[in-house]
Amino acid sequence: MTADAQTLGVIKLGDIAPDFEAETTKGKIRFHEWLGDAWGILFSHPRDFTPVCTTELGEVARLRSEFESRGVRVIGLSVDDVESHHTWEADIADIAGAEMWFPMIADPDRTVSSLYGMVHPNELDSATVRSVFIIDPAKRVRLMITYPASVGRNFAEIVRVIDALQRTSRYPVVTPANWTPGQRVILATSVPTDQARAAVGHDAEEIRPYLRLVADPGTN
Repeated sequence: MTADAQTLGVIKLGDIAPDFEAETTKGKIRFHEWLGDAWGILFSHPRDFTPVCTTELGEVARLRSEFESRGVRVIGLSVDDVESHHTWEADIADIAGAEMWFPMIADPDRTVSSLYGMVHPNELDSATVRSVFIIDPAKRVRLMITYPASVGRNFAEIVRVIDALQRTSRYPVVTPANWTPGQRVILATSVPTDQARAAVGHDAEEIRPYLRLVADPGTN
């Protein structure tokens, strides 16, 4: 496995996601080439055959249509090897009732884990924490979340964030607290009201000069 040279583990929102080559359960990949022009999710696991991660991977397997309908490519990572991954995947498919349709990266030397700042020796013996990265078609990191070992990830929330990111990337809007598709969004403060209205195709309700609500343009 090889990774491009850069400062390890120092990633900020808006940075280009580090590129790397790795062996996966679907064969060897070059990460940026594998992403293409799609949105992507990279999420890590400390090791194979862990109970919380088994339920998480099963949930992602069941959500295949949700990710595919949004044009999102999903890839997991664990520090064990490909052979171990395949054995674990059989367990996951049996428990979840859904096949593992996305690749899992084998990262036994922690190359990708280090590159993405997933290493936290004080948290887990295997030194890789449970992180999520959402990456846009320009290869920029748009979201980062790190979960403790004891708390399962909420993939419904991750899908919701993808909807919000895709909406705000296409239109001059931002989303309010607890937003879900179909609910009103906020016009970006950087855009004049008339220009924003033309872009989203709806009239805005001005609650305050800085808080202008408009119908979800994604429902047009």
